[in-house]
Amino acid sequence: MKPSAKSMPDLENWFSADATLHQLYPESIRSLARMHWSPLHITQKAVSYLGVNDKVKILDIGSGAGKFCLAGAFYKPSILFTGVEQRKSLIEHAEIARKRLGLPNVQFIHRNFTQLDLKDYDHFYFYNAFFENLVGTEKIDNEIVYSNELYNYYSIYLYNQLEKMPRGTRVVTYCSWGDEIPPSYQMAEMHFNDLLKCWIKM
Repeated sequence: MKPSAKSMPDLENWFSADATLHQLYPESIRSLARMHWSPLHITQKAVSYLGVNDKVKILDIGSGAGKFCLAGAFYKPSILFTGVEQRKSLIEHAEIARKRLGLPNVQFIHRNFTQLDLKDYDHFYFYNAFFENLVGTEKIDNEIVYSNELYNYYSIYLYNQLEKMPRGTRVVTYCSWGDEIPPSYQMAEMHFNDLLKCWIKM
């Protein structure tokens, strides 16, 4: 039996502001928020596009400490959000936050996203998790290997997997150059000075 969510007033308080939600995490993790976490207003806009009905399953590729999935699960309580993250330490922090919030419609997977079958999901959120591999970019930590080759490999891999998805598949990218989006996807919306882009496969 799934755990029930906390009472709505409690949840609304946690999601009242980014800084409030960040209090779920220790300072060492909160320090990543400026560069690596999606602000709540970004998440609201993204899930309003991705959450087209109550049956869709949304995957956050490179979910970090879980903020997008937790906020998405709050805004869309009837939709299942899954985050995949290759750093075990960040998955542990995401799980602690999930349990504290009591949100039943979110889960986290400790894995490299290339080990998942993307066809198990309907729509995707991508806050460019590959940028870390480029020289001169801000890294989360030194736990993993970085290289330009990995940036290219991940981008091409995601491109090819998205190409295999059915028509109607939706993707939201945030702070991305679009290298991972095949030409079969049409941009449907742009927001926040074009930093947030909403795509659909035609």
